[in-house]
This record gives sequence, structure tokens and C-alpha cells, in this order.
Amino acid sequence: MKPLAGLRILDLTRVLAGPFATAILADLGAEVIKLEPPQGDDYRHIGPFTKGESALFTLTNRGKASVVIDLKAPEGQALARDLAASCDVVVENFRPGVAERLGLGAETLRAENPGLVYCSISGFGQHGPAAGLPAYDLVAQAMSGWMAATGEEGGAPLKVGEALGDVAAGLYAVIAILAALIGRGTTGRGAALDVAMLDCLVAMLPTSHALHLYAHAPVERIGNRHPLSTPFGAFRTADGHAIIAVLGQRQFAALCTVIGAPEAADDPRFATDELRTEHEPVLRDLIEIWSTIRPTAEVVAALAAAQVPTAPILTLAEQLASEHAAARALVNDLPHQLLGQAPVVGQPIRFDGAAPLAATGAPALGGQTRGVLEGLGLSAAQIEGLIAARIVKEEAHE
Repeated sequence: MKPLAGLRILDLTRVLAGPFATAILADLGAEVIKLEPPQGDDYRHIGPFTKGESALFTLTNRGKASVVIDLKAPEGQALARDLAASCDVVVENFRPGVAERLGLGAETLRAENPGLVYCSISGFGQHGPAAGLPAYDLVAQAMSGWMAATGEEGGAPLKVGEALGDVAAGLYAVIAILAALIGRGTTGRGAALDVAMLDCLVAMLPTSHALHLYAHAPVERIGNRHPLSTPFGAFRTADGHAIIAVLGQRQFAALCTVIGAPEAADDPRFATDELRTEHEPVLRDLIEIWSTIRPTAEVVAALAAAQVPTAPILTLAEQLASEHAAARALVNDLPHQLLGQAPVVGQPIRFDGAAPLAATGAPALGGQTRGVLEGLGLSAAQIEGLIAARIVKEEAHE
């Protein structure tokens, strides 16, 4: 199923947040035209590399057509405007104000194409005191509350082990674009969308919001524990750790039976989730008396048999080698212009049992320049002239 088939997107983004969003849209069937500068997306030059190809670029630019246009040249800006006029969606992640200076701002493009959905992704949004600041994921994590809430109890703040701000902004951008397209179907009008990495990260802190806005309590670092529910975290085993995640009295009673302490289910100190959290050290000791003399696999098996939510802590390599990952087809190979086959992790949602995925891997730089320009009605002579003037560039054959 390709629910976005027939949708045309001009992708002016680079690095991660924007390309992550447009790759999802390509998986879902949209035609995505990635406009790159002559040197290419920054991610083409960041490793790890395989046969000279960036893994990060390959993973986040599947299914797209690459067109190289020099936006520093007025002729290049005019070509980009022509492309935008033929599209349903434009996605950009320049610093606020840059798109306008290039003649590619939302107001300009929507004046020529009123149905256009124009999505701007930035670190701090299109307005506000921080709007003009440069932003990377680490900066946004630091300012959002995520780092302050992450880390061992009494320890230093930690970032999440992935570029969460970029990925969150990419996901919210997809939500916003699809919602705006639904709205366009009713009104005929597009929309200008403002997606800020910082805003997205702040929005993804519901537990911290509950503590701060309702309980008026500080959000503190507590390691792998849950701030509101207990026992809910990582517990020591004979050879590592196991996750135990109990929510509610039924699960707690089942846990107590498994660990050989059924009487603990009736202990007044553990009568509610709040009381269990208050007495977390005592409860942890009780569980670890049982778990630390057993290997992780035995702990997880015993708890799972009793329907207590549990898991081992797996590496990505272990997860992707699992039977479950294979059954769910979490990694797929796509044809790639240089690598032959390139492994990708596509959008994960199933539509009638199938997860739509782009048909091709990431494009060569400028690999589709000529075809896209021909689609705008340019003649071969005009295209050759633009190539000679270095306004556009085709794939380099070396």
C-alpha cells in the first residue's frame, strides 16, 4: 500500500530531522525531490562510510530523487520556485530567515501555489528569543528538560543515546504535513507549518509534566527507575540486569509470588503504587535477593510465565538478530546505485499487514537533475546551458 502515491514533495532539507521526515513520506508513496547544493547534503560527508557512501545519508534518504541546484544563483532560485509550484509540499530546515532571503519563503511560494503545505523545521522555531540560535540535537536536549531528567540518581545529566531531538522533529513534521493535507482537502488551502526541535522534545515529557505542572514536584534524575511507579526499572541478576515493569496490584501480587514472597503483596508499605515508590529501596532489596542468584534468562522466563512485564536489556545487534525482528522485517535491503543493496530501517507502521517502504535506496548526487528539469519543460539545450553555467549539476561519472 502506498497511501501517499501522487503526492509531490520538494525537500530542501539536510542532515537529519528533515531528511528523516521526508524518507517516511517517501516510504508511504510520495514522490520526493531532494534539492541539494553542489557539494551535496552535509550528511554525504559524515561517516561511517561504505565504499565512499555515508551510512547516515543512505539510511535517511531512501526513495528520493536528487537534483543539484545552486541556490546562491538567481537562476537557481527561480528553478527552485518553479519546482515548488509543481509540488504539494515543501519541507525546509534552513535557519529562520534564510529561505526568505533565497526567495523560497512560505509567503512567496504560497502566493504562487495557494494549496502548498510549507513545513519549516528548525531548532527553536520561526519566532521567539532563541529562534536565531544554531541548534544541534545535543543543544535541544540540554535545553528541553530531557538531559536534566536523564542519568543516575545523584549523578550528572546525560543525553539520550540517539539524536532524539532530530527524530522527534521529523516525526512531528510528518504528523503536521499529513494533517495539513487533510485540511487542504476541505478548504483547498495549504498551510505554513512551524516545527521546532525544542518544542517537540518538551512535548514528549508527559511524566515530567505531571510532576512539575500537577504535583509541583521537582523532576529529578533517578536512573532506570520510573519516577511514579514501582517496581519499574532494571534489577540486578547473576549475570547482568533484567527489566521488571509492574503497574497495578495484580501484577505486583504475581511478582511477589514469583520471587517467593507472596506475603509482600499484603504488606501495607506496598499497598499502592505511591507507597511502593516511597519504599522503593526496601522493595528493590526484596526483589534482588531473588534475582541476583539467577541468570537473566531465568529471571525473565519466570516473570514472563507469570505475565509480569519483563525483558532482558539487548543491544541493537541482539535485537536485529532476533526472531521477532526477522518476523517483523525491521531491516530491509533496497537497491542502491553504488552499493548494490543497502540495508535500511523504514517506517514501521503496518497498513493491512504490510509496512510500505521506498522502492529505491538513496540517490547519487544530482542523479535525477536532468529528468526533473525535463519535467519542468526545459529543453536539452537549456539544461546543458545550466550545467555549463554551474547552476545545476548532474551525477558525476568518474
